Amino acid sequence: MMDDMAMREAALDWLIRQRDPAFGDWEAFGDWLAADPDRARVYHELAAADADVGEWFAAAPPAAAPVEAPPVANPVTRRRFGGWLGGAIAASLVAVSGYTELQNRADPYSIETAPGERRSIALADGSQVDLNGGSRITLDHRNQRIATLDRGEALFTVVHDDRRPFIVHAAGAELRDVGTVFNVVSDRAGLSVAVAEGAVVYNPRGESVELGAGRTLHARANDSVVTLGTADPAAMVAWKQGRLIYDGTPIGVVAEDISRNLGLPVSVAPDVAARPFRGVIALDGQRDRFLERLGPLLDVRIERGGKGWVLTAKQK
Repeated sequence: MMDDMAMREAALDWLIRQRDPAFGDWEAFGDWLAADPDRARVYHELAAADADVGEWFAAAPPAAAPVEAPPVANPVTRRRFGGWLGGAIAASLVAVSGYTELQNRADPYSIETAPGERRSIALADGSQVDLNGGSRITLDHRNQRIATLDRGEALFTVVHDDRRPFIVHAAGAELRDVGTVFNVVSDRAGLSVAVAEGAVVYNPRGESVELGAGRTLHARANDSVVTLGTADPAAMVAWKQGRLIYDGTPIGVVAEDISRNLGLPVSVAPDVAARPFRGVIALDGQRDRFLERLGPLLDVRIERGGKGWVLTAKQK
């Protein structure tokens, strides 16, 4: 770690460098700040001092006529002091522009849930994100109309604003709301979008597919295949009430949903992964009882594996 003087010198150096309109080394500057919490404190102190100095110069009266100073016994000390003061004032005069640019940069933060855990996130504009288990979302303190679903499942209830559309990035795609409640899943299989209310535009600068209420979209991972479909809007948001509703969904997808919602590590044998399932799965109850009911409901056998439970075909 730096001592305080070295830290202040480094912070001052960053402030001076940011005076250059061509300065573009923001990533290195962010790394320097992140390496030690005290660095941000020192940097912001200098930036605040800059604002104070700017106000002082703005309010200062006209300078008086110069007066010749008497001889000084230690001219070296005087030169050093004068040089430091001139450098500090120069740095202060330019700090605001660099600091303002820093304020305008993105300020991302991530929220993550463990499998079986859920979180509801209220955004400043009145929108809400319900994050399912085993999921992570990245938001921006400076612009909460942009979200990135890194993995898992999230239900977005968006306050529509024509001037500032709500944008979700997931699995390499962009979703733009048109006044909306919509569910997004990003996992190994790709991206799934289900619109319960309003409309969403998928990749507005590319395919530009508009999905209205009751419409679904699945984009497979690692290729450009996009499949459109329909679903009951109530079923799209039922996981919030502890129910999973399916109409011909592959059992492999059902297993992913169970793992995310309950924290149960459930995998599927290849011989049943593509088998369609229609029905309702209630997520309440104890784990053992849930597994006892799940086998007959899916018409599969449940075996204990090395890392959880495996759904396999029943023996004939």
